[in-house]
Amino acid sequence: MTRPLSNDLRERVVAAVLSGESRRSAAKRFGISVSAAVKLLQRHRATGSVAPGKMGGHRKRVLEPHRAFIEARIRETPHLTLHGLKDELAGRGVKVSHNAVWSFLRREGLSFKKNAVRP
Repeated sequence: MTRPLSNDLRERVVAAVLSGESRRSAAKRFGISVSAAVKLLQRHRATGSVAPGKMGGHRKRVLEPHRAFIEARIRETPHLTLHGLKDELAGRGVKVSHNAVWSFLRREGLSFKKNAVRP
């Protein structure tokens, strides 16, 4: 992912366009893409600022509040499958993919092997 344009460059592009220059020529003059110039003007009109928006961040873990339920289900039913656990969570109103369930189980160190002898 690329980093945002500097605020100085953003302000110069917006000032050039507001003074009458076209977006295309301003983009060419400042060495940015036409879409970047258009989006800078849209941001300026919508917010009054050219500052970049938030990039990245952390996603909230959806299954964390349901950890006790998941542990209990694995203890009660060791032959439970990922899709079965996903369906049970959906019954409780938690819509997640089986990959999200798998990632949660791996991250938390939980296992539901049918054959406990095999590693």
